[in-house]
Amino acid sequence: MNQPPRILSIAGSDSSGGAGIQADIKTITLLGGYAMTAITAITAQNSLGVTAVETMGADMVAAQIDACIGDIGVDAVKIGMLGSAEIARMVADRLENLGLPIVFDPVMVSTAGSVLADEATVAAFERLMAVACLTTPNVDELAVLGGDAALSARGVAYIAKGGDAPGETVVDRLILPGQEPQVWTAPRIETRHTHGTGCTLSSAIATFLGQGAPLSEAIEDARDFVRAALLAAPGFGEGHGPMGHHAVR
Repeated sequence: MNQPPRILSIAGSDSSGGAGIQADIKTITLLGGYAMTAITAITAQNSLGVTAVETMGADMVAAQIDACIGDIGVDAVKIGMLGSAEIARMVADRLENLGLPIVFDPVMVSTAGSVLADEATVAAFERLMAVACLTTPNVDELAVLGGDAALSARGVAYIAKGGDAPGETVVDRLILPGQEPQVWTAPRIETRHTHGTGCTLSSAIATFLGQGAPLSEAIEDARDFVRAALLAAPGFGEGHGPMGHHAVR
C-alpha cells in the first residue's frame, strides 16, 4: 500500500479558512499528503483583517509537535506563523536534528496588513532559516530579513517571491548558496482574492518535497498549484478573499 507523505504544519489558525493551518490542510490533502498540525496561535480573521490573536504557550506547541512525530512520524515540515520568540526558538530546537525537508515561511504581516510577528520573534527567525532547506519571504519580509545580500552572506537557501512587487509579470527567484539564481516568471493574475498565497505555496512545496521531488521541481509544481487556486477563487469576502483550493484538480 502506498502511504501518503506525512506533512507537519506548524502555524497559526485562520478562522475564515483562507490562510494558516486551514490553507495548509487543504493544500497538503489535495496534493496527496497526510496533514498534521501544531497550532501556534488562534486568530479571529477574515478577508478584511485580523481582529484578535491568542498565542499558544510554547510548551503546548512543543507537545503537539512531539505527539505527531512520536507516533505518526513526519516526512516534511512547513513552518508558518509562530506567534512568539519563545515558540520560534522551541521549534528550532525540535527540528534542527530531524534531517527532513523543512520549509519556513517567515510570516510577519497578514495579506490584509495585520502584524503577526514582533521584533523579538523576527530576530528568532535566524535559527529557523538555518534549519530550513528553504525560506520563502515575500518582498517586505525579504527586506526586514536584510535583503538578498544579508541572506546570501549567511548561506540561507530561499525563494524571493515577487507576487507583491509591482508590474505585470511576477518574478520568483530561487537563491541557493554557491549557485546561480533560478528564476521563474509568469503573467500577473489580477485578483483581490490572494488571502493565503504564501501559506499555500510553502505547504505545497513541503508536500512535494515529502513525496521525494527535487527542490526546483517542488517549487515549480507549487507555483502552478497556487496560480490554479488563484484562478479558481470563489469570490468570498469583501477584502482580500480566499483562493479556490477546492476547485484545483
